[in-house]
Amino acid sequence: MRYDFLVETYKTERIKTLSVWSQIPDTRMSFRPEPRARTPLEHMVHQCVSEDTWMRTMLGITVPLPMLPSVESRLSFLEHYAAASAVRLTELERKPDEWFEAPTTFFDTQRLRAWVLTRRLTHSSHHRGQLTVYLRLWGQPLYSTYGPSADTGGLFQNNAAVIYRYRTIGHLLQAEAAGGEFPALPGPGQQAPTERPDG
Repeated sequence: MRYDFLVETYKTERIKTLSVWSQIPDTRMSFRPEPRARTPLEHMVHQCVSEDTWMRTMLGITVPLPMLPSVESRLSFLEHYAAASAVRLTELERKPDEWFEAPTTFFDTQRLRAWVLTRRLTHSSHHRGQLTVYLRLWGQPLYSTYGPSADTGGLFQNNAAVIYRYRTIGHLLQAEAAGGEFPALPGPGQQAPTERPDG
């Protein structure tokens, strides 16, 4: 299938989003760094509402769940998004190539479904990146999302490790319900974690 890579990307984006959410302390869910910025809770609401809206109205993929969990706690959002996105993943895995290549309405224009799904993935990544900034503002270490972080050893060219907090969504949900797991991180090491350490 020509579009297996898009489906696989959605599959990995699910755990990336949930992994970042899992690192938000319960006591920081209402943190707002600036009056125009979303709180972590509002980011989770936006992710659930916008993904449901895009998938349902632009891609025709519906989920037999409400848009939002009945209790708006961090753990409830983890469980709810995991369940809703699992249904969407199953639906995407069933689609033939022709489905991805068919046009659909994207706001006020026409786009191919493959284009809309790609745009959805980058939309989610954008908001996830905003939350990793919050983690840095709080002085928290960052586990890997796409590759090494300063806390997992710095730059990949310096042989930094990729250390995910959780390997599977099932493991993540089970561990978070029990208080979370915190695999050891080596830190940046002796070399700078950025290509421009002095500038």
